[in-house]
Amino acid sequence: MTNSRNRLNEETSPYLLQHADNPVHWWPWGDAALAEAQRTNRPILLSVGYAACHWCHVMAHESFEAPEVAAVMNELFVNIKVDREERPDIDGIYMQALQVLGEQGGWPLTMFCTPAGEPFWGGTYFPYPARYGRPSFVDILHGVSKAFQEKATEVEQNRQGLLTALKRRAESQAVQFKGDGPPLPLEMLDQIARRIAEACDSEWGGLKQAPKFPSPYMFETLWRAWLRGGRREAALFDIVTVTLDRMCQGGIYDHLGGGFARYSTDAEWLVPHFEKMLYDNAQLIDLLTLVWQETRSPLYARRIAETCDWTLREMTTASGGFAATYDADSEGVEGKFYVWDDAEIEAILGADAAFFKQAYDVTPGGNWEHHTILHRNRRPQLLDEAGEQRLEILRGKLKMVRDKRVWPGWDDKVLADWNGLMIAALANAAIVFERDDWLAAARRAWRFVMDDMRDGEGRLFHAARAGKRQHRGTLDDYTAMARAGLVLFEVTGETFFLDEAKALVSVLDRHFADTEGGGYFITADDASDLILRARHCHDNAAPSGNGMLLGVFARLWALSGDSAWRDKAERQLAAFAAELEKNFFPLMTLLNGYDLLQGATEIVIVGDPAARETRALHRAVQGRSLPNKIVRVLAPGSALPPGHPAAGKGLVDGRPALYVCHDMACRPPITDAAAFDP
Repeated sequence: MTNSRNRLNEETSPYLLQHADNPVHWWPWGDAALAEAQRTNRPILLSVGYAACHWCHVMAHESFEAPEVAAVMNELFVNIKVDREERPDIDGIYMQALQVLGEQGGWPLTMFCTPAGEPFWGGTYFPYPARYGRPSFVDILHGVSKAFQEKATEVEQNRQGLLTALKRRAESQAVQFKGDGPPLPLEMLDQIARRIAEACDSEWGGLKQAPKFPSPYMFETLWRAWLRGGRREAALFDIVTVTLDRMCQGGIYDHLGGGFARYSTDAEWLVPHFEKMLYDNAQLIDLLTLVWQETRSPLYARRIAETCDWTLREMTTASGGFAATYDADSEGVEGKFYVWDDAEIEAILGADAAFFKQAYDVTPGGNWEHHTILHRNRRPQLLDEAGEQRLEILRGKLKMVRDKRVWPGWDDKVLADWNGLMIAALANAAIVFERDDWLAAARRAWRFVMDDMRDGEGRLFHAARAGKRQHRGTLDDYTAMARAGLVLFEVTGETFFLDEAKALVSVLDRHFADTEGGGYFITADDASDLILRARHCHDNAAPSGNGMLLGVFARLWALSGDSAWRDKAERQLAAFAAELEKNFFPLMTLLNGYDLLQGATEIVIVGDPAARETRALHRAVQGRSLPNKIVRVLAPGSALPPGHPAAGKGLVDGRPALYVCHDMACRPPITDAAAFDP
């Protein structure tokens, strides 16, 4: 049996299947591929990408589909293709290696490794033939192969240097907190928020440089600081709302179908990288909801509703789980599905075209590469109700035409971590906006992940598609799903969500904990195909698992009154606090979790959940922007944990009552929803 063939047709990942017909003899990552490299003593060419990645498609068309390039790859290397969304653990290790080499990083990730899988050199996109000031990919292949064969000392130095740097990043550097006060002063969080605000664009929002990413966890940090400071620092409020206003009216938002693209290539949020990712939209639903609770912005309410409805309509799989991405390209052209020409708008809308064109910046010359990306940042203010209804009708006409175009590729694999983010976002938005359909969708997705993506020992798989579960779950899978379970518990009051969330955390303690320095490894203790176990707390496009876990521990402490959970939260902070002195920008989720730990306010509502007075109290709570609130609706006669500060408290004169508890003490009960003041 020959090893010279492409094996990707045996996979379920849409990204890997995109490459199943390449003349390259691709292997999926795994022990078999590594064994083949060691058997033949050939270096590994590791190519990492994802289905919605535009430049991944470009490199595929130029190089991986070209027989002459494939012949060189097949002769000189064992070629391994990885879907970064299916194997974030693999991607994370080699992306860190690329950054150690001084590269900015990005996808496609092209890494050259020893037969044991240890990196020694790499890059991102390489063209074929040479262009953009970059050498030809074929020249790169020959050069790397020659270096591997003839410059063993230099290759070994690179290998050792990269492995040393990667291991150092994973080492424990726990901080020993002293004294009886809080581990970190909250003033430090305020100072960090001000530093971030100074780095932001006051006119267009976001950080000053392009490209601009949504980074919701960063703007949540600013919002929390504004609330914590008694709503006095207007600069923090302004940068959050300007950022959300501009994104909601910009080209990064799909004004016809709903949902946000991954990032903007320019400073004005006009030109998106057109791919849509589940995790971005989940985080933006959460942030918009939090800010809407204070501002009551009708723009935010519209975007929340449209994005949630888009998720239910276009991102829900037959299983009930949520799909991963929509591609940037259709018919081989980036953004073709989304852009318009002036003549098209005129033909479709007729007498209404002028009105629509003025609102959405449609001009004969276009605003991007002779086409028009619909946006409203030239005239961002909402019209009166009649005007907005008229625009909604016109958008519907255009969407009917757009729906007949060739759609971008849909990556329908269900990822546990991204689903956890969206489940939490939908459940939270559902209770705030009283949308039972959003909550029902969150419930269905939760049950699919928990019932179909776990084994008999309660351990998660990371991905599911086409009836198959793939790859052991990572830290992010467990933490995002545990967080989602806690949100569902708060929203529904159903205790099995709390129990299932705790069960996920118990798996983390058994298989992921760093027992020496604290924190948790990204992968489990029985992962067999990795060169090392990474450990970090850095947010990327999605929040970090270690950062989210601090918030999970804080919520479990407040819900149970068990100080063991608070101790775990403080140890989690200590495990990564030293990194704050180096670079706090990637640690926003950790800091947001710490703010929750210090400011956790549990709100216990005692009363029949279906009663009018109970629902009124619940609406009063959900109408306030309280990122540190933890809500529990308790039916009369139900018991709280013995250590809980509200244990034993109940109805007041037969009426439902609300108790605000902080630092293990509760204020006098409230029975009138209008009197609620946290």
